[in-house]
Amino acid sequence: MEPITTTNFGGFDVTQPLFLEPVFHEKIWGGRKLETEFGYQIPAGNIGELWAISAHPNGPNVVANGPLAGKTLDKAWAEDQDYFGHQSGKVFPLLTKILDANASLSVQVHPDDAYAAAHERPGELGKTECWYVISADPDSYLIYGHHAKTRQQLADMIHSGDWEHLLRKVPVKAGDFVYVPSGTIHALNKGIVVLETQQSSDTTYRLYDYDRVGADGKKRELHLQQSIDVTTVPSVDPKLDITSEKVDDATITTYVTAPISPFFSVYGIALAGQLHQTASAPYTLVSVLDGAGTFSADGQDYPVKKGTHFLIPNQIKDWQFSGKMQIIESTPGETE
Repeated sequence: MEPITTTNFGGFDVTQPLFLEPVFHEKIWGGRKLETEFGYQIPAGNIGELWAISAHPNGPNVVANGPLAGKTLDKAWAEDQDYFGHQSGKVFPLLTKILDANASLSVQVHPDDAYAAAHERPGELGKTECWYVISADPDSYLIYGHHAKTRQQLADMIHSGDWEHLLRKVPVKAGDFVYVPSGTIHALNKGIVVLETQQSSDTTYRLYDYDRVGADGKKRELHLQQSIDVTTVPSVDPKLDITSEKVDDATITTYVTAPISPFFSVYGIALAGQLHQTASAPYTLVSVLDGAGTFSADGQDYPVKKGTHFLIPNQIKDWQFSGKMQIIESTPGETE
């Protein structure tokens, strides 16, 4: 994306959305759909993840436009809190990704904040996440949850490799939404592409990795004891209250919000025309998953299209989308 220059009206600097340079991660299970389906210029290899809005040290995005151009999002969070409503958290709390599961991911589980604080690097959050399914091959399924009734039974089934009886398989299709609280055993399987909204964490505990070997010819590390420690037993399925409403020329779907999700709220927008919105949170994360159009704020128009990701800062209090687009918005929760 070409950098968007700052415009001055009447001597006042017009606040702009923060467009971000993508960060790509090669994964053993990745593919090339980020290039073929989204048009990103990706590196060679099996690219599994696009980190679209990230301030995590393992892949912070660089701001592409405006007064913060060239600054990483983590530094912006630390030094430019006017953009974020002067939030109290030490780290930017959210991370938005697109995942291309060309092969099945490892069966895994993530810790909560308390376990991460006690066992991982300083500042690392726990990881509650959710997926909006962008595409899925026929007969696609997820690993989601387990059948163990006690932690001892969980440990026994993990150590014996009784995956057939331990793991739950759940069918999935394009347009589905899946909420994955910390402590939930899960895995994306082959043929699925998702937009992931999550806490800003890169901590994953692997239970099972299909006995695959990496580029070094060795099996990837497993984290059996950590997995046993943090898994919720018995497995609990969150009860989501997904609702939709017509607003202007859009249908807005509320996928998850507090109190079910204390860390983030996630909304889907199906737009065919115009939609006016006002800020309901300190800042808003936006991902355009399909189509093209315009984002307008403070007298400025910004072209956006499939694959565009940006952050609406605290200084922008109302805005408008125009065009035909499928959009996912997320906002931070009260827990950071």
